[in-house]
Amino acid sequence: MKLRLFAFIASVVMTIALPLVAQDKVAAVRLGTGIMTFDTVPNWGLGEDGKSIIGSTHGGVVIDKSGNIYTTSSLGIFVFNPDGKLVRKFVGPQYSNIHDIEIRSEGNDEFLFGARNANGEGIKLHAETGDIVLKLGIPAESGLNLTKWSPTAITVAANGDIYLADGYASNHIFRFDKAGKYIKHFGKKGNELKEFNTCHGMTLDTRYEPNRLLICDRNHQPKGRLVHYDLDGNFIDEVITGLGQPTSVAVQGDYVSVPDLQGRVYILDKSNKIVAELGHDPKLSPRSFNVPQDKWVEGVFCGTHGSYWDKSGNLYVQDWNTSGRIMKLVRVK
Repeated sequence: MKLRLFAFIASVVMTIALPLVAQDKVAAVRLGTGIMTFDTVPNWGLGEDGKSIIGSTHGGVVIDKSGNIYTTSSLGIFVFNPDGKLVRKFVGPQYSNIHDIEIRSEGNDEFLFGARNANGEGIKLHAETGDIVLKLGIPAESGLNLTKWSPTAITVAANGDIYLADGYASNHIFRFDKAGKYIKHFGKKGNELKEFNTCHGMTLDTRYEPNRLLICDRNHQPKGRLVHYDLDGNFIDEVITGLGQPTSVAVQGDYVSVPDLQGRVYILDKSNKIVAELGHDPKLSPRSFNVPQDKWVEGVFCGTHGSYWDKSGNLYVQDWNTSGRIMKLVRVK
């Protein structure tokens, strides 16, 4: 027991650099502890010249059935294979600045769902062709007189209902059916138990039956928290409190990855206890989006914003970063 406790504490307070893989004189770094131990993959997703190719990052990550990794940026959507080679991209004003992203299968096709805060809309597009098939704007049927509309998070229930969080404005969460018809909204801005102070990230929590909404209440005072709501918009409980600034959540099996804008990724288990903390160094990773690529530190995050698991339990993490940073963490078996 003492050895396990020591290992966990060590993973929280420091990052251990190990010369596992070297590419252009960058060594891989080991993060985490126990079954949540990872090795970084230096230079993953960079261009042939070693420079980032994706534009500034302030978005998310998802993975399709084939294992391709989608990440969003100021330019659009970039798709990589597991080795970090660019497969395709969707760039242009209709794809830019997707703040949060989810992926869902419909028959033989897969679709991406994006929340575009700067453009004030939710979108649905074909993952392979990039064809946009649905747009969600301010629902007039809600009866709300919104002067600002800035969606930050999106997720989709098993029946196809779409949930879109207006996290940078009203802090309402809007529910639409799969055709985009408004159903209802819930939540409001504030720091009370059933209020949101920036409902920034959201996903379907498949660890529970029936499924729930797992929501990042990023700026709730005194510290950030995660909360559960049922799919009808009823508050269930606080999942965990006392976090920094949780930006998004991704579920695999019994585990949840929670990027924190203050430069770390938390891993929670089924009981929603923190079992690992990845990539945080208080001396090297202030909350900052303007760290240039030549100042990146392998295994140390600047301001984590999105994450996603692949089938093998590897983790892909995106920083909020003006130079465009996405990292692959390989799970140590």
